Amino acid sequence: MDMTMESCRTFVEVLASNAPAPGGGGAAALVGAIGTALGNMVGSLTVGKKKYAEVEEEIIALKAKCDDLQKQLLDQVEADEVNFLPLAKAYGIPKDHPDRDKIMEEATIIACSTPMKIMELCCEAIDCIAVFAEKGSRLAVSDAGCGAVCCKAALQAASLNVFINTKTLKNRDVAEEMNRHANVMLNKYGQLADEIFNTVKAGFGQ
Repeated sequence: MDMTMESCRTFVEVLASNAPAPGGGGAAALVGAIGTALGNMVGSLTVGKKKYAEVEEEIIALKAKCDDLQKQLLDQVEADEVNFLPLAKAYGIPKDHPDRDKIMEEATIIACSTPMKIMELCCEAIDCIAVFAEKGSRLAVSDAGCGAVCCKAALQAASLNVFINTKTLKNRDVAEEMNRHANVMLNKYGQLADEIFNTVKAGFGQ
Protein backbone atom coordinates (compact mmCIF):
# COMPACT_ATOMS: atom_id res chain seq x y z
CA MET A 1 0.00 0.00 0.00
CA ASP A 2 1.32 3.44 -0.97
CA MET A 3 1.04 5.25 2.35
CA THR A 4 1.47 8.64 0.69
CA MET A 5 -2.03 8.20 -0.72
CA GLU A 6 -3.47 7.88 2.78
CA SER A 7 -4.36 10.69 5.18
CA CYS A 8 -1.75 12.13 7.53
CA ARG A 9 -3.67 10.61 10.43
CA THR A 10 -3.63 7.14 8.89
CA PHE A 11 0.08 7.40 8.13
CA VAL A 12 0.85 8.28 11.73
CA GLU A 13 -1.41 5.56 13.10
CA VAL A 14 0.21 2.87 10.93
CA LEU A 15 3.65 4.25 11.79
CA ALA A 16 2.83 3.79 15.47
CA SER A 17 1.62 0.21 14.97
CA ASN A 18 3.59 -3.04 14.84
CA ALA A 19 3.49 -3.06 11.02
CA PRO A 20 7.01 -3.48 9.59
CA ALA A 21 6.53 -0.47 7.32
CA PRO A 22 6.44 2.44 7.21
CA GLY A 23 9.23 2.86 9.70
CA GLY A 24 12.12 5.24 10.16
CA GLY A 25 13.01 5.24 6.48
CA GLY A 26 9.50 6.01 5.27
CA ALA A 27 9.11 8.69 7.93
CA ALA A 28 12.44 10.24 6.91
CA ALA A 29 11.34 10.36 3.28
CA LEU A 30 8.07 12.10 4.19
CA VAL A 31 9.81 14.61 6.46
CA GLY A 32 12.36 15.30 3.71
CA ALA A 33 9.56 15.94 1.22
CA ILE A 34 7.89 18.31 3.68
CA GLY A 35 11.17 20.16 4.25
CA THR A 36 11.76 20.46 0.53
CA ALA A 37 8.23 21.78 0.05
CA LEU A 38 8.77 24.43 2.72
CA GLY A 39 11.79 25.72 0.85
CA ASN A 40 9.84 25.52 -2.38
CA MET A 41 7.08 27.62 -0.81
CA VAL A 42 9.56 30.44 -0.36
CA GLY A 43 10.24 30.21 -4.08
CA SER A 44 6.53 30.31 -4.87
CA LEU A 45 6.16 33.47 -2.79
CA THR A 46 9.16 35.04 -4.53
CA VAL A 47 8.27 34.48 -8.19
CA GLY A 48 6.30 37.33 -9.73
CA LYS A 49 7.42 39.93 -7.19
CA LYS A 50 9.11 43.00 -8.71
CA LYS A 51 11.46 43.23 -5.74
CA TYR A 52 12.98 39.86 -6.70
CA ALA A 53 12.95 40.23 -10.49
CA GLU A 54 16.74 39.84 -10.71
CA VAL A 55 16.66 36.36 -9.17
CA GLU A 56 13.37 35.18 -10.64
CA GLU A 57 14.91 32.97 -13.33
CA GLU A 58 17.14 31.26 -10.78
CA ILE A 59 14.25 30.79 -8.35
CA ILE A 60 12.01 29.32 -11.07
CA ALA A 61 14.72 26.80 -11.92
CA LEU A 62 15.14 25.88 -8.27
CA LYS A 63 11.39 25.45 -7.89
CA ALA A 64 11.35 23.00 -10.79
CA LYS A 65 14.18 21.05 -9.19
CA CYS A 66 12.39 20.99 -5.84
CA ASP A 67 9.17 19.83 -7.49
CA ASP A 68 11.13 16.82 -8.70
CA LEU A 69 12.89 16.29 -5.36
CA GLN A 70 9.55 16.35 -3.52
CA LYS A 71 8.18 13.68 -5.84
CA GLN A 72 11.28 11.52 -5.53
CA LEU A 73 11.24 11.76 -1.74
CA LEU A 74 7.57 10.79 -1.59
CA ASP A 75 8.35 7.86 -3.89
CA GLN A 76 10.92 6.66 -1.35
CA VAL A 77 8.17 6.06 1.24
CA GLU A 78 6.89 3.10 -0.77
CA ALA A 79 10.37 2.16 -2.00
CA ASP A 80 11.58 1.84 1.58
CA GLU A 81 8.77 -0.60 2.34
CA VAL A 82 9.44 -2.62 -0.81
CA ASN A 83 13.17 -2.79 -0.14
CA PHE A 84 12.89 -3.53 3.58
CA LEU A 85 10.37 -6.36 3.45
CA PRO A 86 12.83 -8.92 1.96
CA LEU A 87 15.10 -8.32 4.96
CA ALA A 88 12.19 -8.63 7.37
CA LYS A 89 11.34 -11.98 5.77
CA ALA A 90 14.99 -13.09 5.76
CA TYR A 91 15.14 -12.79 9.55
CA GLY A 92 12.57 -15.58 9.65
CA ILE A 93 14.82 -18.04 7.79
CA PRO A 94 16.05 -20.83 10.11
CA LYS A 95 19.62 -20.22 11.25
CA ASP A 96 20.70 -23.64 9.99
CA HIS A 97 19.50 -22.90 6.44
CA PRO A 98 22.56 -23.18 4.12
CA ASP A 99 21.69 -20.04 2.15
CA ARG A 100 20.62 -17.88 5.08
CA ASP A 101 23.81 -15.79 5.25
CA LYS A 102 23.79 -15.12 1.50
CA ILE A 103 20.11 -14.17 1.50
CA MET A 104 20.57 -11.95 4.56
CA GLU A 105 23.56 -10.20 3.03
CA GLU A 106 21.76 -9.44 -0.24
CA ALA A 107 18.60 -8.31 1.55
CA THR A 108 20.57 -6.05 3.88
CA ILE A 109 22.30 -4.28 0.99
CA ILE A 110 18.93 -3.76 -0.70
CA ALA A 111 17.46 -2.43 2.57
CA CYS A 112 20.27 0.16 2.74
CA SER A 113 19.62 1.47 -0.75
CA THR A 114 16.50 3.50 -0.01
CA PRO A 115 17.68 5.38 3.09
CA MET A 116 20.90 6.15 1.23
CA LYS A 117 18.83 7.58 -1.63
CA ILE A 118 16.77 9.60 0.85
CA MET A 119 19.99 11.09 2.22
CA GLU A 120 21.18 12.05 -1.25
CA LEU A 121 17.87 13.72 -2.07
CA CYS A 122 17.88 15.63 1.22
CA CYS A 123 21.36 16.94 0.46
CA GLU A 124 20.13 18.29 -2.86
CA ALA A 125 17.14 19.84 -1.13
CA ILE A 126 19.32 21.56 1.49
CA ASP A 127 21.43 23.07 -1.31
CA CYS A 128 18.24 24.49 -2.84
CA ILE A 129 16.93 25.75 0.49
CA ALA A 130 20.20 27.62 1.07
CA VAL A 131 19.45 29.68 -2.05
CA PHE A 132 15.81 30.20 -1.15
CA ALA A 133 16.91 31.44 2.28
CA GLU A 134 19.47 33.81 0.80
CA LYS A 135 17.58 35.16 -2.21
CA GLY A 136 13.90 34.40 -1.64
CA SER A 137 11.14 36.53 -0.18
CA ARG A 138 12.04 37.94 3.22
CA LEU A 139 8.42 37.54 4.25
CA ALA A 140 8.79 33.76 4.07
CA VAL A 141 12.41 33.28 5.08
CA SER A 142 11.32 31.51 8.29
CA ASP A 143 9.88 28.75 6.09
CA ALA A 144 13.29 28.25 4.49
CA GLY A 145 14.73 27.84 7.98
CA CYS A 146 11.99 25.34 8.84
CA GLY A 147 12.69 23.47 5.61
CA ALA A 148 16.39 23.21 6.43
CA VAL A 149 15.60 21.83 9.89
CA CYS A 150 13.20 19.24 8.47
CA CYS A 151 15.64 18.11 5.78
CA LYS A 152 18.44 17.81 8.33
CA ALA A 153 16.19 15.68 10.54
CA ALA A 154 15.32 13.50 7.54
CA LEU A 155 19.00 13.22 6.63
CA GLN A 156 19.92 12.09 10.13
CA ALA A 157 16.97 9.71 10.43
CA ALA A 158 17.77 8.07 7.11
CA SER A 159 21.41 7.65 8.14
CA LEU A 160 20.41 5.57 11.16
CA ASN A 161 18.51 3.26 8.83
CA VAL A 162 21.75 2.81 6.90
CA PHE A 163 23.95 2.29 9.94
CA ILE A 164 21.72 -0.27 11.64
CA ASN A 165 22.07 -2.45 8.54
CA THR A 166 25.71 -1.87 7.62
CA LYS A 167 26.62 -3.00 11.13
CA THR A 168 25.46 -6.54 10.30
CA LEU A 169 27.02 -6.86 6.84
CA LYS A 170 29.66 -9.55 6.48
CA ASN A 171 31.30 -7.71 3.59
CA ARG A 172 33.00 -4.98 5.58
CA ASP A 173 34.40 -3.26 2.48
CA VAL A 174 30.86 -2.64 1.22
CA ALA A 175 29.69 -1.66 4.70
CA GLU A 176 32.49 0.83 5.28
CA GLU A 177 32.00 2.44 1.88
CA MET A 178 28.31 2.96 2.66
CA ASN A 179 29.20 4.33 6.09
CA ARG A 180 31.78 6.68 4.60
CA HIS A 181 29.34 8.05 2.03
CA ALA A 182 26.62 8.51 4.65
CA ASN A 183 28.95 10.27 7.08
CA VAL A 184 30.25 12.64 4.41
CA MET A 185 26.66 13.68 3.67
CA LEU A 186 25.82 14.00 7.36
CA ASN A 187 28.81 16.19 8.12
CA LYS A 188 28.59 18.49 5.12
CA TYR A 189 24.85 18.96 4.87
CA GLY A 190 24.10 18.80 8.57
CA GLN A 191 26.44 21.75 8.93
CA LEU A 192 24.88 23.60 5.98
CA ALA A 193 21.38 23.09 7.40
CA ASP A 194 22.57 24.46 10.76
CA GLU A 195 24.07 27.48 9.02
CA ILE A 196 20.77 28.17 7.24
CA PHE A 197 18.82 27.87 10.50
CA ASN A 198 21.24 30.07 12.45
CA THR A 199 21.33 32.73 9.73
CA VAL A 200 17.53 32.86 9.54
CA LYS A 201 17.29 32.97 13.35
CA ALA A 202 19.87 35.75 13.54
CA GLY A 203 17.82 37.75 11.06
CA PHE A 204 15.08 37.91 13.71
CA GLY A 205 17.52 39.26 16.28
CA GLN A 206 17.78 35.92 18.06
